[in-house]
Amino acid sequence: MSNEPELKLPKLTNGDFYRFHTMVKPSGSQCNLDCAYCFYLHKEDLLQQPQAPRMSDSLLETHIRQYIEAQSGDEVIFTWQGGEPTLMGLEFFQRVVELQGKYQKPGQRIENDLQTNGILLNGEWCAFLAKHNFLVGLSIDGPAELHDLYRYSKGNKPSFDRVMAAVALLHQHKIVFSALCVVNRSNARKPIDVYRFLRDQVRPHIIQFIPGVEPGDFRSVAPGYWDWDKLPTLGSLAAKPGNPDSVVADWSVSPDDWGYFLNRVWDEWYKRDYGKVFVDQFENVISQMFGRGPQKCVTGRICGKALAIEFNGDLYCCDHFVYPEYKLGNIREVHQGDLVFSEQQKQFAFAKSDTLPQYCRSCAYLELCWGECPKNRFIKTLDGEKGLNYLCSGLKSFYARVSIDRAELARRLAMAY
Repeated sequence: MSNEPELKLPKLTNGDFYRFHTMVKPSGSQCNLDCAYCFYLHKEDLLQQPQAPRMSDSLLETHIRQYIEAQSGDEVIFTWQGGEPTLMGLEFFQRVVELQGKYQKPGQRIENDLQTNGILLNGEWCAFLAKHNFLVGLSIDGPAELHDLYRYSKGNKPSFDRVMAAVALLHQHKIVFSALCVVNRSNARKPIDVYRFLRDQVRPHIIQFIPGVEPGDFRSVAPGYWDWDKLPTLGSLAAKPGNPDSVVADWSVSPDDWGYFLNRVWDEWYKRDYGKVFVDQFENVISQMFGRGPQKCVTGRICGKALAIEFNGDLYCCDHFVYPEYKLGNIREVHQGDLVFSEQQKQFAFAKSDTLPQYCRSCAYLELCWGECPKNRFIKTLDGEKGLNYLCSGLKSFYARVSIDRAELARRLAMAY
């Protein structure tokens, strides 16, 4: 490894440490499903990837060495996603664990997350994941009639039954897993059906609801590079899906439906499941309401510490910003730690709050939201300010609903400590 770039980050003092999170895409954008709403499949053409991209063993070792070396805290978390990371085969991940052991620092804890559609999981895979304490994120969008609307194979065949087989295996092997549910234009209108199915039938450790949103031109236009003259204003028909001139892909959740979905699920969860079912959006908003900081990057004041690395070593500002405009460099040429804390990435991070319109800055819920994810800021305020989040009306509805329970939440939290 003598030709590898050296880490140049200065030493920190006063107990400070370097920490960041890189999502690794060892098989690039390749997947064994063909989900209608996938925001990543098109990277094959955009980034001119080969038909079957695969991270080489030498690059894998470079990433693991640099990733561990650059972080000076006592915990390092690896996240493997795609595309579909299980296409790499089990041997690849056996090598991952071997290399992590090789470079692990004394007293350092290393953890792994694997985000998967579950199609290739079997007994051998699950035995490995259980042995090495992988946290698994499993994509599932509700009961069959909702899940199979958009999550299907290359041959347009439904995937629900195979995903539920993976659920059974995960429980059989006692693997901690989360359910990753994309809330789209269809399942958003059935929040209780979706929530109860995930809670009662899937029974994950964590439920994560992800708003399915992309501009209509997301396959070719990078976030922030939109033609602002053509983008709609808050509340207009063009700022909602299902209209001929809509700014978003047809499957996108509407802003108001996103708020409706979260509010209905909150009502059920707060009355019946508080303290028993972990819903990451709810835990996150409660943490922020009571001054304990965000648990999710999308609601933080700054972002930039959750990056993405492609199969060839190219590092990008964020998983949702894997476009040429947001490429930081390649870890074979510049150490990953130096790229992560580069001026380019710092500018990206602070732009999250620095570019907020006045409409957001004067909002009562600013410190619960901070404009949500910058990738979704493609509408204008009623005053014509650019950079408003497409989901704004739904987010405000949710924060208003949660705020009603603030006093009772404070009482419950006081009793818990």
